[in-house]
Amino acid sequence: MRSKEPVLALMYDFDKTLCTTDMQEYTFIPKVGMTSETFWKRSNTLASESGMDKILAYMRVMLECAHEAKKSICRDEFVKLGKDLQFYPGVADWFKRINQIGNELGMKIEHYIISSGLREIIEGSDIYDFFKDVFACEFLYDENKIACWPKNVVNYTTKTQFLFRINKGVLDLSNDDDLNKFTPEDDRPIPFRNMIYIGDGLTDVPCMKLVKANGGYSIAVYAEGKKEKVEELLLHDRVDFLAPANYTENSELDVTVRDIICKMAMVDSLKRKNKEQLSIIEK
Repeated sequence: MRSKEPVLALMYDFDKTLCTTDMQEYTFIPKVGMTSETFWKRSNTLASESGMDKILAYMRVMLECAHEAKKSICRDEFVKLGKDLQFYPGVADWFKRINQIGNELGMKIEHYIISSGLREIIEGSDIYDFFKDVFACEFLYDENKIACWPKNVVNYTTKTQFLFRINKGVLDLSNDDDLNKFTPEDDRPIPFRNMIYIGDGLTDVPCMKLVKANGGYSIAVYAEGKKEKVEELLLHDRVDFLAPANYTENSELDVTVRDIICKMAMVDSLKRKNKEQLSIIEK
């Protein structure tokens, strides 16, 4: 059942949405003596030649390259890589500021990551503690904490299941029963109309479209000088807004999100008032 306190979910892709490039490129790829171009070419070739999911392919290539370079594949080593991530302007202050806006409107804000990057690296980042949960790729580790198998794989289509998990409050990935049970939308912890999805491109389209189609809002962000990469998303009605990847106060993105939160707070308040009046009449 829904909480008495209205909740709004802000959901983000990670690579090129919050940080400036793919997370493997900051430290991991240089540490194994490769260039980004060589690493991704090897990964994409493996996927193409094997008929393999591209996300599984990059996870496999990470392990192969680490072995070849004699680098540790312990969990702790992957987590340490998160300290080297570089974020877009304003990201460090964004979450507290957005939470304060929610507090002023009587609405609780929860932040989630839905990413095809590595959860371990995200855990090591300076912003990890701001998230209610992180849904991302993850390795399974043996008794020595050595990566031995993919534990979770998140690609552009499987990303959508996490929207429903957030929507229904079923965050335990092993719990499919409750996820698939019927629950009226207004009785779910976070209705889709109280969701905002922020991503940077085609891999986010299924999530963007699903949130938008169900009454929430989707925003495509872009790096300076690369607006043309996301313009088609707006033209084809896959997102509601475009904004530079600038999270500083009073930026275009900041103003847009604040306006959306204000609207969601009003709509939620009116819906609750309607429901209360109906319940009185029905008694």
